[in-house]
Order: sequence, then structure tokens, then C-alpha cells
Amino acid sequence: MLNSMYNKLTSGKSTISVVGLGYVGLPIALAFAKKVSVIGFDINEERIKMMKEGIDPSGEIEPKEFEGCDITFTTNSEDLKKADFHIVAVPTPINQSHQPDLTPLISASTTLGAVLKKGDYVVYESTVYPGCTEEDCIPVLEKVSGLKFGDDFKVGYSPERINPGDKVHTLDTIVKVVGAGDEESTEQVAKVYDMVVSAGTHQVSSIKVAEASKIIENTQRDLNIALVNELSIIFNKVGINTYEVLEAAGTKWNFLPFKPGLVGGHCIGIDPYYLTWKSSKMGYHAKVINSARYINDSMGFYVGKQTVKKILARGVNALGARVLVMGLTFKENVEDIRNTKVIDVISELESFNVKVDVVDPMAQPEEVLREYGIELCKKPEKGVYHAVIVAVNHDEYAQLTEEALSHFMEGGNGVLVDLKGIYRNRIQNLDYWSL
Repeated sequence: MLNSMYNKLTSGKSTISVVGLGYVGLPIALAFAKKVSVIGFDINEERIKMMKEGIDPSGEIEPKEFEGCDITFTTNSEDLKKADFHIVAVPTPINQSHQPDLTPLISASTTLGAVLKKGDYVVYESTVYPGCTEEDCIPVLEKVSGLKFGDDFKVGYSPERINPGDKVHTLDTIVKVVGAGDEESTEQVAKVYDMVVSAGTHQVSSIKVAEASKIIENTQRDLNIALVNELSIIFNKVGINTYEVLEAAGTKWNFLPFKPGLVGGHCIGIDPYYLTWKSSKMGYHAKVINSARYINDSMGFYVGKQTVKKILARGVNALGARVLVMGLTFKENVEDIRNTKVIDVISELESFNVKVDVVDPMAQPEEVLREYGIELCKKPEKGVYHAVIVAVNHDEYAQLTEEALSHFMEGGNGVLVDLKGIYRNRIQNLDYWSL
């Protein structure tokens, strides 16, 4: 196999392109660019401009990681003609009806179809339902290119497994699942990824198996978190602390260490909907998965209501009450605000005419204003809030003392809502509540 795709890439005869340079695509592009020549393509001109200057718009990658990379950043799709191995890493969101929105994926497939050549490989990394690559993407590639899948070009699927903000489990250390249209192309795709993934690859028998393996990773987590969220609601009625219960149950070796919380972001809060949508198309209503989604999607409103109840119990009228929400990103220590469920907490509070101030040291104020119409406070006021909700456990917040938190509250006292349980056993005087 002297003319295999792997050999052509490693000998400098071929180039890799990465379409979509977000939190998934950029790390992949830079990793490969340390080994072979890479073309990094994105439709966002501002992002491309930043990357040319060695800046990751997502704030995940240090500038030094751009050094020594053989990579060309571009918004010109004509540049993709120079590549023979194409990786697609575009978002796969849902619409307001919780149905898959394949617009970015179809657009990327159309772009690639226009530059596709005989012998090219296309590998999708975007999270989709089983069958999407073959039923939705490949027909677009064939139609636009005029080429035939299998005969003229190869297609594979290797799901992304990058965890934003995680410096331990990175592209290099996470096993890469690989599936393709036939055994030979599966082996070639695996060999290419082996260049940058020291943990190795796991080859599966089909593209559908690879797609399914990814989507159930996040669906499984969604179900487990939904269980502890429901337990949290029950234990709140019983009058016991959920985290203490979980800590006790966790002393058994086979108890799974999941915790309650808001489930947002662009993975766990979205991926299960792709699976339930596909399931419904096949004539089956996914009962357990849909129930978990309902529980997790409602937690933000639950937290808002519980906070208002706590404020009322202290003799404060909700009308005119003030609440400080600390943290808006979808998880700790990241800038990403996409599909953050903290918004649901804020919306529920505002439905009771509570005045809400929001702070977050990680989120970009312009992006928050554009996405949610919320103007972040540069600095919270002192002595005015009836409740403080620590919604995201950024490192900066985890270090706060009870005294520091009380300074924000009217009269130095009030309700502290600790969604992640980071202050448990550290609060003596404040009216403390957690999930």
C-alpha cells in the first residue's frame, strides 16, 4: 500500500484539511500540523484572523501551541482543493423544537463536495444520530462532486471526544473510535489518527456503530445526572442534603459518582435529542431518554423557584428583591456560554419580578449581550442582595469564604444557593441551600 493515504500524508505528498475550527476542530488541526501540512478552514473571518495571530477564540489553547505548526488558516473554500484528507468538525445544534439542525453539517458537506477529487477521504467528527453520515452527508458529497462514494472517494466517522476545560483528558490521551465505509478505509483513517492520538484508535465495523458509540456516551451521562437531579428534588422535600447522601452512598465500590446540577452546553444537553429524534423516525418513542431530558431541562426553573421560596421565607417580598448570580458559562473554568442553563434560572427569577445581576470572570461580555441580551456586571454591589446563587464552580468562586459572600448580602446575611455543593460544611451563618 505504497500509495495509501497514510503514506501520502507522511511523505508530504498529501495535505489534511479541517473544516470547522471551534473547540473540536482547532486542537485537531494544530495536532496534525505538527506532523503534516494542514489547511484550517472556517467561515468566520474574525476567528480566522485571531488564529493567524496565534490566538484561540475559544480560549482553550495557549499561544505556544500554534508554534511550529505547518498550517494555513483560511476562509477561502478554494484552498481546500489542495487537501486530500478532509476532517469535518462543525457544530450539530438543535432547533427550538429540540430537533436536529443539520444546517452546518450540510453546508460543510456542500463546501467539500465542490472541491472533492477522486481518491479523497472525508471524515466526520460532528456528533450525529446513527445513519446521518450515510443518509444525509454522503448524498450531498456525491451530488455536488459528481463522484461516487466507495468507488471515487472514501468516507469515515471518528467522533470527537474533547472535553472543554479538561487539561488531563485531551485529544492525545483519549482513544479515538474509527468507522468507515469499508475495512481498508477504516484502517487508513485509523492510521492517520494514530499520528496524533497516543492512546490509540478503536476500529468498529461501520460508520453507524461509530456514530452510535458517541451519542450514547453523552446520553448515558444525561440519564445518570437526571437520576441524581430527581433524587435532589426528593431529598429537598425530605429535608436532607443530597451531597451528604451521595457521599455516604459513594463509600460502596460500585456506586457511580454522579452529582446534581444544570445540564447545558453543546454535548450532554443536546446529543440525546438527536437519538430520540432518530428513534421516533423509526417508530419508537424513547421513554427513559426523554424523561431524563425533561428532568434536566427543568432544573434551572426549579432552582429559580426554590430561590424565590427561600427569599419569601425570610420575609422579603419577591417584588423588589435582588439576586446575584455568579457564573453563566455552561461549565466551570471555560468561556463557552452556548446552551447554558443558568439562563433558565435567571428567567425564572425575573418572572417573579426579582432584579438579577450576573457576573462571570470567564464569559465574554459582548458575547453574552449578543446571545442572551444580558449585560454582565463588572463588579457586584456590596450589601444589596437578598440571595446569591453560585451557579458555576469556577476556581475563583471555589476559594470564596463565607465572609466574602456575606459582604454582597443586605445586612451581611441572606440566602446562599450553592448549585455545585462547593461550600458544603463551610457555611455557618448564611441561609444555605444546595441541590
